[in-house]
Amino acid sequence: MEKQQSVAILCGGGPAPGINTVVCTITKTFITKGYRVIGLHGGYTGLFCKEKCRQEDLDFDKADMLFNRGGSYLRMSRFKPTAQDFEERFNLDFFKDNNVKLLVTVGGDDTASTANRISKFLVEKQYNIANIHVPKTIDNDLPLPEGIPTFGYQSAKAQGTDLGRTVYEDARTSENWFIVTAMGRTAGHLAFGIGSSCHFPMIVIPEMFYKTELTTEKIVNLIISSIIKRQLRNIPYGAAMISEGVFEFLSEEDVKNSGIAFTYDDHGHPELGKVSKSHIINEMVEKKLKNLGIKVKTRPVEVGYEVRCITPKSYDLEYCSMLGMGVYELFIKGVSGCMVCRDGNGKIIPLFLQDLQDPVTGKIPPRQVNMKSHEVQFYMRHIMDYITKEDYEAAKALIPNPEEFDFHKILKF
Repeated sequence: MEKQQSVAILCGGGPAPGINTVVCTITKTFITKGYRVIGLHGGYTGLFCKEKCRQEDLDFDKADMLFNRGGSYLRMSRFKPTAQDFEERFNLDFFKDNNVKLLVTVGGDDTASTANRISKFLVEKQYNIANIHVPKTIDNDLPLPEGIPTFGYQSAKAQGTDLGRTVYEDARTSENWFIVTAMGRTAGHLAFGIGSSCHFPMIVIPEMFYKTELTTEKIVNLIISSIIKRQLRNIPYGAAMISEGVFEFLSEEDVKNSGIAFTYDDHGHPELGKVSKSHIINEMVEKKLKNLGIKVKTRPVEVGYEVRCITPKSYDLEYCSMLGMGVYELFIKGVSGCMVCRDGNGKIIPLFLQDLQDPVTGKIPPRQVNMKSHEVQFYMRHIMDYITKEDYEAAKALIPNPEEFDFHKILKF
């Protein structure tokens, strides 16, 4: 008699609001259809080891208790298997012993890229195991259709907006400036979303530098451009929002000259969480303000880990539930090697990883902020404060060379 068919779920990367909602919705949906559901702790580590992996059966009662909580009940990992891991340590026995028919991976771009490798590996080895990926990240940088967020982003943005609103009120009350940084390794979605929601007069994201090289000097000059413009308008306070992703695009020489000491993770990315990005930028801004003879107080604030494990907001509770149920709907149709996606009409569709991958590296490329969108263009045009050519004469009363801080000249717009 054949063993009960089962589904295995793992979570990779960092936390995002809604992980438990996805995992528990999948659990409840499959259990009611007669499947066994196995949760894997430690991300991909259990699939690439000779020892018994850290697995746990998930039941309906546990799923019903945890589905609306923050964090991730299944422990996460950034482990990235090598080619040698695939050939020598792939834990096929886990799938055989537990009669696993579907592997569900939950994660961001790196987790999706590994899921893509696993899908191709299973096909090459003729292993009859389906694989469906659920796109998770507060960075909102997976290549979903325009206007469709990754899960966790909306909750993180809402929590970040609460923090940003408080910071902006402090700036207004105290008549000083805050330099705020937000998570976003290669894309500025979260920084722009929070900054625009709070009407920050300056937002700096990596996507803004599509016509010029990104340097620390340009970041500092953009912030000071906003400070000077507000002084011309007799507004002695403000806040600048910077995406931490700008640090990914700095040259080695610029990083060295700036005194930034990065360590790097297993994927080769700077470990941005180990240094205070806002403190670094704040120090640079303060130094230049002092050299210009401008007396403005600035304070650094980080927005990052505080928004990753919050209780998911209503948007993500509903959205993640749909994605969880969507995994089942795609699976019973025989779909594999894809990301589950809810399109703009609310319909669940598959996005096949092989269609999204970089043809050379096989990695899933990040989705960046669309600088041509009405949302971005309107905000830059109507809410952000910065020096333009029309301000040169007035600005000369405060600084000797206003052209250096011209927003459009800095970015070559």
